[in-house]
Amino acid sequence: MHSVFRLFQTLRILLHYRLEELIPAHYRNLRLCCRLFGGWRRAATTPLGVRIREALQKLGPIQVKFGQALSTRRDLLPDFIANELVKLQDQVPPFPGVQAQQQIEQALQAPIHTLFADFSLEPLASASIAQVHAATLPDGTQVVVKVVRPDILGTIRRDLQLLLLIARLIQRVIPDARRLHLIELVQDYDKIIHDELDLMREAANCTLLRRNFTGSDLLYVPQIYWNYTCETVMVQERIYGTPVDQVDTLREQGIQIPQLAERGVEIFFTQVFRDNFFHADMHPGNIFVGADGRYLGVDFGIMGTLTRTDQRYLAENLLAFFHRDYYKIAELHITSGWVPSGTRITEFEAAIRTVSEPIWQRPISEISFGQFLLRLFQTARRFRMEIQPQLVLLQKTLLNIEGLGRQLYPDLDLWQTAKPFLERWLADQVGPRAFAQRIRASLPALSETLPELPQLAHQALQHVSHQTQHLQAQQAAIQHGQDRLAQHQRSQRRILVGSSLLLGGILLSLTGQPLWPDQLYLSWLLIAIGCGSLLYSLFRS
Repeated sequence: MHSVFRLFQTLRILLHYRLEELIPAHYRNLRLCCRLFGGWRRAATTPLGVRIREALQKLGPIQVKFGQALSTRRDLLPDFIANELVKLQDQVPPFPGVQAQQQIEQALQAPIHTLFADFSLEPLASASIAQVHAATLPDGTQVVVKVVRPDILGTIRRDLQLLLLIARLIQRVIPDARRLHLIELVQDYDKIIHDELDLMREAANCTLLRRNFTGSDLLYVPQIYWNYTCETVMVQERIYGTPVDQVDTLREQGIQIPQLAERGVEIFFTQVFRDNFFHADMHPGNIFVGADGRYLGVDFGIMGTLTRTDQRYLAENLLAFFHRDYYKIAELHITSGWVPSGTRITEFEAAIRTVSEPIWQRPISEISFGQFLLRLFQTARRFRMEIQPQLVLLQKTLLNIEGLGRQLYPDLDLWQTAKPFLERWLADQVGPRAFAQRIRASLPALSETLPELPQLAHQALQHVSHQTQHLQAQQAAIQHGQDRLAQHQRSQRRILVGSSLLLGGILLSLTGQPLWPDQLYLSWLLIAIGCGSLLYSLFRS
C-alpha cells in the first residue's frame, strides 16, 4: 500500500509540473487521461527544463540521481533541458546549516568549536544524499565536511519499494522482460545507495583510490581525516580546481583539452583493468581539473569492481570490437552463456556487425550512442541476450565517460585511445610476463610447502592405497550381493515351476472321472516332480 500511495504521489507531482507535455503528441488519449487525473490547470509559464528539474528535486534523491545521469547525455536531450539537469549535480536545495552543525556535533560527540577552528554554516555544495561545508582544523588545515541529509533513509526506502513493485509488475505482465533482470537491478541499486549513505565506506573507498594513484600525474584524490569521520560525517582535504565541464575556463588556464580528454579515458581504463576498482559516479559535479592539468576527484560513495572473469571477458570483447572481429564477439557471448547455447553463431555475428559497423572511424560528435544502444537492445531481444547485473555500474560509467568526452573534446577517438591500453593489459594477463609474475607471486607459498612435499606425497600414496583397498572391498561386496540376488531369482523360478507342477498334478488326479493308467501315472509324476522341486529350493535357500 505504501508503494501504491507513492506511485500516485509521483504521478501527482509530475502532473503538477505539467510534464504530460513530454508524452508524444500522437498519444492524445494518454495526454487527455493525464490532464483529467491532474485536474484542469492553467498553462505552464515556467520553461520545461526548469519544471523537469524541480519535479525531480521534489520526488527525492533517487530521481535526482537519475537526472544527474541524464545531464551528461546532451546527444539525447535538448540543451535547454540538459542545462537545467546539470544543476542537480551540486545545486540541490540544501538543508539548514544549523541543522548540519547539530548533526555533526551529535555524530562526533563534541561541540563544533572544539572540532574545528572555523566552520561555515553556508554549504559549499548540496547533492541528493549529502551536502558539504567548508571548515578549518585546529592546526589550520582547510577541509570540507560532508554531512548526510537528515531523515533521508525513509524516503529512499519508499522509493525503492516502488521501483521493486514496478519491476515485479513488468516481469509478471511481460515475460520477455525477465531477461533484463529488473528485480536484480533494483536490488543491486538498493545495496549501492545504502552503501552511499555510509560515509565510512566512502572514506575507505577514497583512501584506496588515493593509494592506487599515489604519485600519478593523471589523478589526485584528497586525503581523509579519520579522527573526524563516522557513518554520517566525513572530513577530507579541501581541493581547488575548475569543474571539468567548464571548457572555456580550462582553455583560458592553458589546459590542453584534447590531452585532458585522452587522460580521462586512460584514468577510467586504468581503474577498471589495472586496479579493478573504478569510480562509478563520474558526472561533472564530482570531477575537477587542477592548475597542473591533473584530474581532481571527489564523492566516492559509488565504486565498482569486476571479477577477473568479467575483466578478461570485457577486454576480449572490446579488442575483438576494435579489430572488427564480430565472430569472436558472438562466440564470447555464447561461451559465457549471455545468449542461449543453441544460437546460430553466424546469425548473431551478422547482427552485431550490422549494429557496430556504422560507428567506425567517426568522432564521438558524429556518433549517436543513443541510437547505437537502441539497436543493441533490439538485437538483444531478438537473440534473448540476458542483461548482466554485475556490469550495470560499468555500463553507467561508460555512458558518463562518453558524456564528458562530448563536452571536453567532441573529436576524441575513444576507441583508438583505449585500444593500446587494452592490448597491453591482455598481454600482461596471458603472456610470458604474466606467467612469470604468477610464478613469482606463488614462490612464498611454494617455499613453505616444498620441504613438506615428501611427507605429503607419502600421505597421498597411503590415501590412494587405502582408497583402492576400500574400493576393492566394495566391489567384492557388490559382486557377492549380485550372486545372492541371482541365486534368489533362480530359487524363485524353481518354486514357481514346482508349485505349478504340483498344482497341475493334484487337479489332474481330482477330476472325478475314471483315470486311464497313463493319466494316473502322469498326475503322480507331476506331483512328485513338483514336490521335489520345492524341497530342493527349500534346502538350497
